[in-house]
Amino acid sequence: MEENVMERERLYLFDTTLRDGAQTQGVDFSVEDKTTIAKALDDLGIDYVEGGWPGANPGDTAFFANPPELQHATFTAFGMTRRPGRSVSNDPGLSAILDAKTPAVCIVGKSWDFHVDVALGITMEENLELIADSIAEIVRQGREAMYDAEHFFDGYKSNPEFAIACLKAAYGAGARWMVLCDTNGGTLPDEVERIVTEVIEHIPGSHLGIHTHNDTENAVANTLMAVKAGVRQVQGTLNGLGERCGNANIISLIPSLMLKEPFKSTIDTGITEEGLKNVTAISRLLDDILNRSPNRHQAYVGSAAFAHKGGLHVSAVEKDPKTYEHVPPELVGNRRHLLVSDQAGRSNILAQLRDFGLDIDPKDPKVDRMLEEVKEREFEGFSYDGALASFELMARRRLGQVPKYFDVESFRVSVERRHNAKGELLTVSDAVVKLIIDGERFLSVGEGNGPVNALDSALRKDLGKFSDYIDDLRLVDFKVRILTSGTEAVTRVLIESTDKTNKRWFTVGVSPNIVDASFAALIDSITYKLYRAGAPAGRK
Repeated sequence: MEENVMERERLYLFDTTLRDGAQTQGVDFSVEDKTTIAKALDDLGIDYVEGGWPGANPGDTAFFANPPELQHATFTAFGMTRRPGRSVSNDPGLSAILDAKTPAVCIVGKSWDFHVDVALGITMEENLELIADSIAEIVRQGREAMYDAEHFFDGYKSNPEFAIACLKAAYGAGARWMVLCDTNGGTLPDEVERIVTEVIEHIPGSHLGIHTHNDTENAVANTLMAVKAGVRQVQGTLNGLGERCGNANIISLIPSLMLKEPFKSTIDTGITEEGLKNVTAISRLLDDILNRSPNRHQAYVGSAAFAHKGGLHVSAVEKDPKTYEHVPPELVGNRRHLLVSDQAGRSNILAQLRDFGLDIDPKDPKVDRMLEEVKEREFEGFSYDGALASFELMARRRLGQVPKYFDVESFRVSVERRHNAKGELLTVSDAVVKLIIDGERFLSVGEGNGPVNALDSALRKDLGKFSDYIDDLRLVDFKVRILTSGTEAVTRVLIESTDKTNKRWFTVGVSPNIVDASFAALIDSITYKLYRAGAPAGRK
């Protein structure tokens, strides 16, 4: 086993989340965010962390002025070759990159004759000089140089001789890596494999990298085909961030390279088996930083990646997970979910109860009643496969395990549209909630930018002896689905909540009244938090 490991070729992982990923619409990393992500990538075992473009904006400049201390990864700056008409010593843009003093520098340059002619307006020979001069200066300073061959695949299809000449210019000047970029994201996997195979006749695969975009939903596939063809550096971003449709998702690439053939037997990523178990955690760390919900259906790490809903599937998985799982979820730090829904059988119910820590006799009549109740309530519009916290509460209530923390006597919400003192038009919601806790009435008033926010504010204002238990409760997502047509339509509301432990849970409410459905989901969220926190209650 050890001998086989030694025979594998080393594949280097290059993460560009902090540079290319930062170009994602709606993404804006602070310096603190960048530091957190860089250290997490370093801990994971990534070989190169690209920090951004020094001088491009104040945030990147500040980040490179105080770079993170990385134990494993090589910190890398990104920039552009010297501009036409400028020398390497008289180009402010290139100087800012070189002044960053990072151990490695990745320089982007043209490799498509169309771009050289139209975008730069220079000769092809001058473009080769820009590449060679810039790389040579990086090497002269004793730093690792990389040439980012922009639009390489489009350029190769247009003029293969010139595209190869650009790579050779960088290689001849001492570049460690020539990175083949599918910048427009339009190349398909068979093309990538063919072109990389042809390129390796001119440049060794041990000096080639791959950087793909996801405009045809093929970025990961294109990257894998490039590795199969011989490249030995892979570039990608966490969760596939990137402009337009994103970049190759390094969170998907790592497990495929480590667990799937032919890669498993032929290459070594440098990431350990223990490191592989952290890919789910780092994927969700990024979503937390971006304050967005994780993609449930993301390969390997999504909460639905190993979720089983159909009764026949669950029954088979209970016997042997390999019947419906391509890899064990534990290898990537994920876990199996056996869902409860109107398609569920007894196997689903029993498996989910075990997941909650409930060991119940399969012959107990309560199991059949739970299954009937799930199907009845899903017919009414509930959806428990996406709201397991609500299902757990329902099951534990049927088993007599959930205390009655409080009773809702009534609630009222009003919405007012008015002008403030500055003459600005505002819409404000007010909520009044009356609760009974241990026989005592509590009345709270809250204000918010919408009915649900106002109700949440009112409940938090005074929940009696339970107030401290929900201090860290935070609503992170709110989804509404109209289930039937017309203004009297039945509405389903799904609320996602979290707390300081970063545990997430989902609750559901259904009603013809959207506020009533929202309030039901909100009450379930608070009740679930109280139950998990071990809050005391006077009666069940």
